[in-house]
Amino acid sequence: MRSPLDDSQHPASASGGDIAYAAPHVARDTSAQLRLFIDSVRDYAILTLDPAGHIMSWNAGAERINGYRSEEILGQHFSLFYPPEDIAGGKPEQDLEIVTREGRLEEEGWRVRKDRSLFWANVVITAMRDPEGQLLGYGHVTRDFTERKLAQERLRESEERFRLLVAHIQDYAIYMLDADGRVSTWNAGAERFKQYKAEEIIGQHFSRFFPPEDVARGKPWHALQVAAREGHFEEEAWRIRKDGSLFWASVVLTALYDTKGQLRGFAKVTRDITERKQNQERRELEMLRDAVRARDEFLSVASHELKTPLTPLQLKLTALLRTVENNPSATLPVERIARDLEVARRQVRKLSDLIEDLLDVSRISMGQLRLNRATMDLASLAREVVARYAPQSTQVGCTVTVDAPAPIEGIWDRARVDQVITNLLTNAIKYGAGKPIHVRVRMESGLAVLSVRDEGIGIPHEDQPRVFERFVRAVSERNYGGLGLGLFITQQIVEAHGGVVQVRSVPGEGATFTMMLPPGPVTEPDVTPEPETPSDPDPGAPPEP
Repeated sequence: MRSPLDDSQHPASASGGDIAYAAPHVARDTSAQLRLFIDSVRDYAILTLDPAGHIMSWNAGAERINGYRSEEILGQHFSLFYPPEDIAGGKPEQDLEIVTREGRLEEEGWRVRKDRSLFWANVVITAMRDPEGQLLGYGHVTRDFTERKLAQERLRESEERFRLLVAHIQDYAIYMLDADGRVSTWNAGAERFKQYKAEEIIGQHFSRFFPPEDVARGKPWHALQVAAREGHFEEEAWRIRKDGSLFWASVVLTALYDTKGQLRGFAKVTRDITERKQNQERRELEMLRDAVRARDEFLSVASHELKTPLTPLQLKLTALLRTVENNPSATLPVERIARDLEVARRQVRKLSDLIEDLLDVSRISMGQLRLNRATMDLASLAREVVARYAPQSTQVGCTVTVDAPAPIEGIWDRARVDQVITNLLTNAIKYGAGKPIHVRVRMESGLAVLSVRDEGIGIPHEDQPRVFERFVRAVSERNYGGLGLGLFITQQIVEAHGGVVQVRSVPGEGATFTMMLPPGPVTEPDVTPEPETPSDPDPGAPPEP
C-alpha cells in the first residue's frame, strides 16, 4: 500500500514547534512497518481519502469487508459505500464536513458492498492535518458489525415479543416494582384481577393491594425485605381489588439485581386462585361431613356391638340368680350353671376385646402404639392361631390349610403379630364361611410373608382402597357385625414393624390378605418396647373384621 502523501508531506517529517522526530532513515523504516501492518489487518477496512473524499489507499481488510480490489477502487469517491438514499440525501459530503469541522466522526449505519449487499458498519473518519493545520485528507476505518447488529435485533425482537406476551396475558397479573415497591409496569392480567388501569396504578405503592390489617402489620414491606434477602417471596393470601372486594391470590415476588449486585426492583406475579380455594374449602367441608357421618355410623355400630354380648350376659346372670333364689336349700344343677357361666364368660371376653380394639385405636391416634420385640417363629405362630380357631372354622364349615414348611424367624412383637394373624383369619372365617381357607408362610426377597386366602364373598372393587381405614368394614351389611377397626389396627401394627399389608379380591371369588415383614427392626422413633402386652384372643369369641 502506498500512501498518497509523499514523505515530505507526512506529519512525521514535518518540522516546527517542540515536536521531536526520528532520524530520516528511522522514520522511513517506521513508516514502512506501519504501512505493512495496516495492509495486513483483515478485521478492519483501513483507507485514506484525499480532501475531496477520493480513495487514496486500500488495505486487505477493506478488500475483505467491502469486496473491491485496490485497482478497482483507488481514485473512486468513498460515497460508493453509502446506500442510494444516503447518497441522495448528501450524507457522504455532510460526514466530511463534520470531520473537517470537528476533527472526527464515529457512527454506525448501513453500508454497501461491491455486490450491493448491505452490512452494518462501525465507521470512524478522522481528519489528517500537517503541523500547520492544513487538511491533508482523511483516515477512514470501518468494521463489520452485522452479526452484532443482527444479534441486537434478535434480542430486541425477543424482548418486544416477551413484552407483548406479558402485556396481553390475562390469567396472571405480571408487573414490576421499583426498589421501594412502587408499581412501574402493568399488564392486562393485572388490570383484570385488580381492576386498576395502568395510568391509575403506575407510580403507586403495591401495599394498596393488601387488606388494611396486613398493611397495619407491615406485611408489604416484610415481603420486600424477604425477597431482597432471599431472592424471592412466595405466599397464598387475601388481596384486595380496586372496588374493595377480596380475592385469594397466589403471589411470587422476585428480586431483580443488576450485574453489579445492585437491587433494581422486583418482578411480581399474582394469580387469582379464589375458585381453587373455594373448591378446597368445599372438599374440606365434605370431608368433615363424611367424618361426622362415619362417627355417627360408628357410634350406631359400636352401641349395637357392645349391646350384643350384654344381652345374653344379662340373661344368663339373671337365670343363674333365679336358680339360686328358687332353690335356696336344694342341690343346684352344676352342669347347667357351668354352661351358663361359660356363655357369660365368653360374652365378657367379647366385651373386653371390643374395648381393647377401641383402646388400640386410641393408642394409634395418640402415637402410643408400642412393640415388645423378641425373636420368634412366624410359621409356628401361624399354625398356633389356626389350631386355636379350629373349633370356629369347623363350626362354619371352613377347612383351613397351613403351608408353612420351614421356620421363619424374625424380631417382632409376638402378641401384636398374633393379633394381626387372628384378625386376618377370623375375617376369612366370617366372610368365607363354608369355603376353604388357605394360610401360607414363606420368605420372599428377604421379607417374611404371610397370606390368608378365602374363597368367600370377596370385597367390592370400589371398597378395596378403603378397607384398611378405621370404621370401615370389609362388607357393610349389619349381619356380618364388627366395628370396622380390625383391619385398621392390623395395618397399623404391620407398619409399626416396618412392613406392609395388602389385599387382592375378586367379588364373589374371595379375598387374599398378605402381610410382609422385614425380619429385623427398622428405625422408628414412635415404636419402643412396652412391658405389658395384650392377652391372647378368646377362640370362643365371634370373629371380628
